[in-house]
Amino acid sequence: METAAPTAVIVAIDGPSGTGKSSTSKAVAAKLGLRYLDTGAQYRAITWWMITNGIDTDDPQAIALAAGKPSIVSGTDPSAPTITVDGQDASGPIRSKEVTSKVSAVSAVPEVRTLITELQRSITAEAAEEADGIVVEGRDIGTTVLPDADLKVFLTASPEARAARRSGELRGKEAADLAATKEALIKRDAADSGRHTSPLAKADDAVEVDTTELTLDQVIECVVTLVAERRSATGGTEKRAGRS
Repeated sequence: METAAPTAVIVAIDGPSGTGKSSTSKAVAAKLGLRYLDTGAQYRAITWWMITNGIDTDDPQAIALAAGKPSIVSGTDPSAPTITVDGQDASGPIRSKEVTSKVSAVSAVPEVRTLITELQRSITAEAAEEADGIVVEGRDIGTTVLPDADLKVFLTASPEARAARRSGELRGKEAADLAATKEALIKRDAADSGRHTSPLAKADDAVEVDTTELTLDQVIECVVTLVAERRSATGGTEKRAGRS
């Protein structure tokens, strides 16, 4: 008797900073036995490389010319995601205040987005072929990178809630008061939403989840339920087919 073809599910989770994307995505992937990809870390990695190699991050042409030079490798284990640049562990350095302040400008350069998008699609296709699927988090996954994802989720939260969460994350690493953190988040939102290439936006067919009044566990359970419902309705994606 022939067994059914194995299936994979592709989940896209988008939203601005401080909505719980990373924590939610990693937990959902771990619960469902899926791979996990933090696309924001890839943009941070290329930004860090630009800074450490003396590329002027205010010069789009210089960024474009250098974009293809670094080798960025993302580990997709949700329990221990990794990212290296030219073989060097970059998981710590990419979270610096300097990288945070410059990543929007670097990621807005079309040549950077094209290269990173190709990398993201390649990782996703591999997960669809070789594993049970992947949870991909970012800002343009459902709209640009994976428009055919099986499930698209857009996380939101009030600016106040997002600032409180982000300020809590930074405390002990870099001093951050609530007002300054809120101002930085709003500025980042404007840059990401207003860029010409692949702006931050909710896909028309994405499920919006407002996390303002929800605990992390509640958000995770909500997304896990959405994945189960979508998987049941569609039967997932055949691994052999992958995703474009």
